Amino acid sequence: MAERIAHTIHPVKLDDTPEWNTAHVSEDVIVADKWQGNTIDRSEMRMLGRVQVLRRNFTLVPMLGFSTVLICTWELLFANLLFALTDGGTGGLFWGFTVTIFACVFIYLSMAEMASMSPTAGGQYHWVSEFSPRWCQKYLSYITGWLLAIGWQGAIVGLSFVAGTIVQGLITLNNPSYEPQPWHGTLLVIAAVAIAISVNVFLSKILPLAEIPILILHVVGLFAIIIPLLVMAPKNDARTALLEVTNGGGWSTTGTSFMIGLLTALSSMMGFDCAVHMSEEVKNASRTLPRAILMGASINAILGYICVFTLCFTMTDIPRLLDSSTGFPFLQLFYDVTGSNAATGVMAAIIIITLIMAVVSEVATASRQIWAFSRDDGLPFSRYLRRVRHGWNIPLNALWVSFGFGVIIALINLGSSVALNAIVSLTISALISSYIVSIGCLVSKRLRGEPMPPSRFSLGKHGLAINIIALLFLCPLFMFCFFPIATPVDKETMNFASVMFGGITIFATIWYVLVAKAIYRPPVLIQNRELQGVDEKDIHSNVQEVGEKM
Repeated sequence: MAERIAHTIHPVKLDDTPEWNTAHVSEDVIVADKWQGNTIDRSEMRMLGRVQVLRRNFTLVPMLGFSTVLICTWELLFANLLFALTDGGTGGLFWGFTVTIFACVFIYLSMAEMASMSPTAGGQYHWVSEFSPRWCQKYLSYITGWLLAIGWQGAIVGLSFVAGTIVQGLITLNNPSYEPQPWHGTLLVIAAVAIAISVNVFLSKILPLAEIPILILHVVGLFAIIIPLLVMAPKNDARTALLEVTNGGGWSTTGTSFMIGLLTALSSMMGFDCAVHMSEEVKNASRTLPRAILMGASINAILGYICVFTLCFTMTDIPRLLDSSTGFPFLQLFYDVTGSNAATGVMAAIIIITLIMAVVSEVATASRQIWAFSRDDGLPFSRYLRRVRHGWNIPLNALWVSFGFGVIIALINLGSSVALNAIVSLTISALISSYIVSIGCLVSKRLRGEPMPPSRFSLGKHGLAINIIALLFLCPLFMFCFFPIATPVDKETMNFASVMFGGITIFATIWYVLVAKAIYRPPVLIQNRELQGVDEKDIHSNVQEVGEKM
């Protein structure tokens, strides 16, 4: 009860300024004590200046399942095989994934440390506010919040679109006379998003439990697919499989083609910040989050390598795979190896199911991110977005907005598939940019010689080197996110993600200058590190002090 009184009066600041954007939180919305986590979770929420309105019902294993399935590394390697084979071939796929894993070691070590320092659903935009120089922290954190919002909302549609078009590819395989129409794909995307929203709204209490069997399917499903391929398919020799880098995109150099093809591997490993955006629903968050991020990345890296090795050695007729009427080389590979539509359908169904379950996790992540950002008035209609209803204890309004956003983007496919692809391509560039800014701000803090916040996972004296290496990988990869897949470039093959990225940044900046600068209050002005670790006796004294000042 003392904690609730402290939050209601002055959760962070012991002065006469009310804590920002928690006055609207009524007492009955705050979750019961059993859902508020352990003593450390409560201490960190006080330090962050937040009120516990979401249930902490995720432990390590469900959170591991959540993040590992959401990233769906090996599933995306199969689904995006067309791009990898066009730029890089089998050798490019193998070495591209190797470079990606090496880069992810440094990227996710950096992310894990920041997550342990400040385990908040805001994630990167909160870290930018806390670690960047004071003169630019407000604008940088605001722009980072916008990029995160757009990136994760676009990811929902992107993964739904992949699952839907795989279904269309299966139909084409079984019925060669079928002609895919844009509205078919749109309806499939909307169906996938609707399923994901329904699970998040009506089954939210059992979502952590459901993550465990889906994690098992994610692991076992790969072996159900690769074993028939390894047993039945003809094999490439080691030199062809691992060293032959091709330039099917018509670029001036093979190196350029390799870098563009590397984005296939990169996209299959990006997004483990998803765990961070669920942090206010995780028990013992500052310890669980780093473990979930690093263990999840390790599991997916191992599964991804198994998948890459299998593909590199079993794809012996690449031109045939690229010319498949299904639009997906992996569907043609499954059929060529098994000679059976039914077997191909079962193998593909495993990928489709895990992709849809990944959409469920992406909806949860995206809704929590915009909910967190709206608490600080970072988005239009923030008063609506941040509302949490009594008895639900989920960001219901943010979930509905995610559904509406997904439907609107899916409908764009009816007018222009190029525009839809640009929005989907924006996802990876938006997420990478948020990594660059947040890790860059952490480097800046270290170089300024400022003390680092306490954390239960620390990189210690190696932190600066690890952060800098992560940036050295991220910056060039960010640039190649905007390249088209092949030349020559026309309006159908152009990658318009650069236009979308620039447009969103300009719009957010204009909104910041005209509106948000006056109302957006960055997290660093809300949190108070001095309250980290205070006990119940301290809370009572703080409440009395505030009462005297009132």
